[in-house]
Amino acid sequence: MAVLSDYKCDKHGYFESRKAACPMKGCDAEVYVVFLQAPGMVSDKTKSTDKRVKQLAVDFDMSNIKSTREGENQAGYFKRNNKFTEKEHAEAEKMVAEKRRAKRGTKEPIIEQPREQRPGDAVVWGGEKMGMDMKSILGGRYSAPVGAKLG
Repeated sequence: MAVLSDYKCDKHGYFESRKAACPMKGCDAEVYVVFLQAPGMVSDKTKSTDKRVKQLAVDFDMSNIKSTREGENQAGYFKRNNKFTEKEHAEAEKMVAEKRRAKRGTKEPIIEQPREQRPGDAVVWGGEKMGMDMKSILGGRYSAPVGAKLG
């Protein structure tokens, strides 16, 4: 079976056919093979999404951003201007120093600087000391009120 192609008749215009002959009876006009381009159909929603993604790329200084679906992430996509923070720079220097020591075969101790205090460090998240263990949670005592009963 032949392939369906696009043709143009000088008298009758464009048509699709399997053979290069005008479908109008008695037409002897010359027929040309043409390659028509399908119309680009882009919805307003797609245009809006593309515009938003481009703006996010500008806001976050990213050159190779992709549009993701719910639950996906931008893993593996880097910033255009990679700038190290002081912490990242210190970690990178530490790793380079460790690699150099490994090449030389020396085992010098690594002196780590004390970690900076953060707000969550002083919080007690529970545990057996506070009476929060699996037995008390399953027994319903975990969410018991702390203060005196009112009323």
